Amino acid sequence: MKNIGVLLSGCGVFDGSEIHEAVLTLLAIDNAGAEAICLAPCIPQHHVVNHLTGEAVPNETRNVLVEAARIARGAITDLSKIDTLTLDALILVGGYGAAKNLCNYESKGPECEVLPEIASALRSFYNAGKPLGFMCISPVIAAQVLGDHHIELTTGSDKETARNIEAMGAKHIECSASNAIVSKQGKVVSTPAYMLETSIAEVAKGVNKLVTEIIALI
Repeated sequence: MKNIGVLLSGCGVFDGSEIHEAVLTLLAIDNAGAEAICLAPCIPQHHVVNHLTGEAVPNETRNVLVEAARIARGAITDLSKIDTLTLDALILVGGYGAAKNLCNYESKGPECEVLPEIASALRSFYNAGKPLGFMCISPVIAAQVLGDHHIELTTGSDKETARNIEAMGAKHIECSASNAIVSKQGKVVSTPAYMLETSIAEVAKGVNKLVTEIIALI
C-alpha cells in the first residue's frame, strides 16, 4: 500500500486548512487504495478568524497541530517527526493557513519565507524523486522552495498570483478547478481547487485528478 502524507495547516479556510479540500483529499487517497498520513507543524496559528463573521478574533491563540487534528480525527503526526515515517508522496492542502501558518505569503507575497521544516521536506521529496501535490494557494510554497527548478504550477487564473509564482522562478499554467497540472520538471502536481469560484463537485474532480496523478508518479 502506498503511503501519502497530507500536510495540514489548521482547521478552517480563513486561518487554517480548507476543510472541503482536506476531506476530499483523504477520500480520494482512500478510494485509490492508498493510505493517507496526516501531518501538521506544532506551531501557533498566525491568528484566529471567526468563520461566521470573517473577522479576526483578538487575544485568542490556537495551535496548528491541535486544530489540524480535528480534520484528522486525532490521527496526526507532528511534522517534526516526518523522518520517522515511510512516505511515498506528500500533498499540501490549501486554505489561508497555507499562506499564513506554513509561510508568510499572505503578508509578503513573492518575498515570503517558508517554515524551514516544510522547505526541508519539500526539497527532500523532490530530490528523492517522490511526488509532491499542491492545491489552492499552496503552490506558492512550492514556487518559493522549488522555483529554481522552474517547475510548472497552477493556482487557476488569478493574474497576480500567477505573476508572484513566476517571480519566484516557477512557471504558472492556467487550469480549471476540475483539472490538475503535472509539471514537466520533477514529480509535481497542482490543482486550483477553491482559488477559483466553483462548486465542491468541481473541486472534487480536480482533487481526484491530482491524487490519481500523484499515485501514477510513485
